[in-house]
Amino acid sequence: MIKPKVGRMFLATCVGSFFILILYFQNTSRSASEQISGQNGLPVKSGRSPLQTLQENDLLEKSAVQATLQGRRELLEETCQTHTRKRRVLGPEDLRHLIVDDKHKLLYCYVPKVACTNWKRVMMVLTGDGRYREPLAIPANVAHVAGNLRSLSEYSTAEINKRLRTYLKFVFVREPFERLVSAYRNKFTRSYNTAFHKRYGTKIIRRHRADPQADALEKGNDVSFEEFVYYLVDPQTQREEPFNEHWERVHSLCHPCLIRYDVVGKYETLEQDSRYILKLADAEGEVKFPATSKSTRTTGDMAAKFFDNISPFYQKKLFNLYRMDFLLFNYSVPAYLKLR
Repeated sequence: MIKPKVGRMFLATCVGSFFILILYFQNTSRSASEQISGQNGLPVKSGRSPLQTLQENDLLEKSAVQATLQGRRELLEETCQTHTRKRRVLGPEDLRHLIVDDKHKLLYCYVPKVACTNWKRVMMVLTGDGRYREPLAIPANVAHVAGNLRSLSEYSTAEINKRLRTYLKFVFVREPFERLVSAYRNKFTRSYNTAFHKRYGTKIIRRHRADPQADALEKGNDVSFEEFVYYLVDPQTQREEPFNEHWERVHSLCHPCLIRYDVVGKYETLEQDSRYILKLADAEGEVKFPATSKSTRTTGDMAAKFFDNISPFYQKKLFNLYRMDFLLFNYSVPAYLKLR
């Protein structure tokens, strides 16, 4: 039995969510034995979607993790209302970064350099019908093959709207300049990334290096961070083509002011937030989020060193370029910047 006082509290809190409320009462009115096991004594799925579970959890006394995540959602909504003037309709091209898991009713917007390789591996386990069991057994290059996971952009308009309305939508973000330095280190200082050197390095050197050597113009494999910054803030760069996804702003990849994300995870609390999402999806028994190596991670102190040679003028231009990501996801202006 649910006490009347509790029922009144839910009704007062959940105006407009009657279906979810009824579902909650139905689930909590089952006997303890029914909630724990089925007829064969094995654990059973609750039947609730991750989004319904999240909404129900919001009505109960919150854990520290739940309170933190709710605070992030609320701050994101407030910042969007304050800083977003124009609304627009999203097209299929805007939804390419949203990965779909129809089995667990999840939508994950992947952001490069924010543990997206491991989250793609996890999504392959969740959607693979038993083909994959251990995320780290999936090679990184396989995780990034487009056909291995479905994008929301592949669905019809009606199917897109249904999933946006009923699936748990989540995204992981990171301190913007740590993510940017991580992208630079990975794409321009690793000898194996010849495709990026050819595609972007040669262009950057041609435009932003005085008297470049012929070898540098041909290979593009020695771009400095300073030259990379010049390239990013150069108006011609975005006039020619969109930013590459590895340094594109999160708000341009995932559209958090147009899509209401239910969980905003952070790189700084990656393991904790990932466990919570898998718990909401009732998938803890299927997959564990891989532990990440901290030895090669780009930190704030490391990012500060890269900015030593960037003049205050270009620091300010770069900050203005990424300002919305700082605001939307509640990241402070780095202390090492000289913006005045």
